[in-house]
Amino acid sequence: MGSTDDFQIYFYTGHKGRYGHEFFRFEIDKYRTLKYANNSNYRQDSIIQKTLQLSPTLIKEIQRIIKDSEIMHEDSSKWPHQDENGRLQLEIEMNGQSINIETAKISSLADTLSTEDPEGLRVLYYLIQDFKCLILSIISLHFKIKPIA
Repeated sequence: MGSTDDFQIYFYTGHKGRYGHEFFRFEIDKYRTLKYANNSNYRQDSIIQKTLQLSPTLIKEIQRIIKDSEIMHEDSSKWPHQDENGRLQLEIEMNGQSINIETAKISSLADTLSTEDPEGLRVLYYLIQDFKCLILSIISLHFKIKPIA
């Protein structure tokens, strides 16, 4: 699978709308530090920011998810560019390879169907869903206010 030393991820999805700049962002650096930010100005909510250290085992699992998705082999040249609905950005460095994807925000699987490369965008969509579920679970478990009885 490779070492965790040359592994980094940056993910951002967001838009500027009625409630200002709303976004979901996380990054994992080469030191295994997860930095998470979620900004929703709905009902005057403030930005949520969390930072924590990830274990080598968790990094290897994230690497496995990326490898299994085959996103590193996708060509994003036919994917839609950012628009008024927002943008999605994904940067991954892993095992000497790197990708930098910037495309229109994908709100649902239906958004991928009317594009020139629906299969490639479907790969991205499912990878992003896996990332969101994993990252939100980690944040929720790590920053649990009340312990489970």
